[in-house]
Amino acid sequence: MPAKSKAQQKAAGAALAAKRGDIRKSDLQGASRSMEKSMSEKELHDMAATSREGKPQHASKS
Repeated sequence: MPAKSKAQQKAAGAALAAKRGDIRKSDLQGASRSMEKSMSEKELHDMAATSREGKPQHASKS
């Protein structure tokens, strides 16, 4: 599942780093914390690897 915004991609990257042990899970905040708990490493990788070109900074709420 591709990221819908740059912020979502960044959060997925932080969650992926925590899941792999590169950063402490206690350092995560907000969306990245819940992503780390609820998504697999493959799902996080797929979301973090999404191209940033043409993505809004934040996804719209609709």
